[in-house]
Amino acid sequence: MVQNSLRLYVDAQFTSPYAMSVFVALCEKGVPFEVATVNLGANENQEAGYVRKSLTRRIPTLEQGDFSLSESSAIDEYIEDTFHGPALYPDEPRKKARARQIQAWLRSDLMPLREERPTEVLFYGMKGKPLSAAAQKAVDKLVSVAETLLLPDAEYLFGEWSIADVDLALMLNRLALHGDPLPERLAAYARRQWQRPSVQKWVNQVRPPL
Repeated sequence: MVQNSLRLYVDAQFTSPYAMSVFVALCEKGVPFEVATVNLGANENQEAGYVRKSLTRRIPTLEQGDFSLSESSAIDEYIEDTFHGPALYPDEPRKKARARQIQAWLRSDLMPLREERPTEVLFYGMKGKPLSAAAQKAVDKLVSVAETLLLPDAEYLFGEWSIADVDLALMLNRLALHGDPLPERLAAYARRQWQRPSVQKWVNQVRPPL
């Protein structure tokens, strides 16, 4: 591998929201990179070759020469700090901190919603049962936070696009693309973010059957 070339390891089904976040970040920066897939169902992430690349044995992992990095929010920040191109995060420190807070929260909370509306809903059109009480409680929290963060008629969270918009829109689209009730302004926001060209590149990846 050429020292400065980039390889992004993603899941073989292209359904990981975290791999998507990094894929979009690289596309937004206009950085050339290649994609390699890891079959998580076959435990390829536990094989010695991959373990040498991925400290946490997860996807996504970004490889650049003899350096590799896993955990999507860390990779997003590395891309921001390393490559020229459009900003992934707001410049103002408090807004940047808020964007990182949103990313951390979406990766660590709302588990019942994530379990009952997995990303196969977004990328394979999967349909699930009505939400459980626990999942509905997570939805209520998501809606409350999103309505607090997103100003009325705002196109983006912080005035201009950021990678946090991708992550929040994906969580909202777990509901919107499934047909679950969602306040219209949040559904419209999620639809707008979903049409972004860098996002559509991920959405339109060729996926193997489940």
